[in-house]
Amino acid sequence: MPLVIPEIWSLADRADTLPWQPFRPGVEIHRLYGDSSGPSAALLRYAPGAQVPHHDHTGYEHIFVLAGAQRDQHQTYGAGSLVINAPGSDHWVASDGGCLVLIVWEKPVAIRE
Repeated sequence: MPLVIPEIWSLADRADTLPWQPFRPGVEIHRLYGDSSGPSAALLRYAPGAQVPHHDHTGYEHIFVLAGAQRDQHQTYGAGSLVINAPGSDHWVASDGGCLVLIVWEKPVAIRE
């Protein structure tokens, strides 16, 4: 049976109904499949001012901004943006006003802490 998220554009309006878990300070995660050891997908909810520290991509990372905006050292990405980070790339991510993103990881990321 496939996992179906109906009306994905309105997900931000009903995000409080999902079982969120802590991910990073100010960032919550709702895993759709997988874990941090292989391919996975999740929804991430950033509180205003939250950030994910600098990290390296060991595989492709796809970020689809569903609501709000997030930024990295390259630019700001608003709702409707699809950002694809290639293996070997790196960045940090922050959201000044908060955002909701769908993220798909081919392989785990390596946080530079």
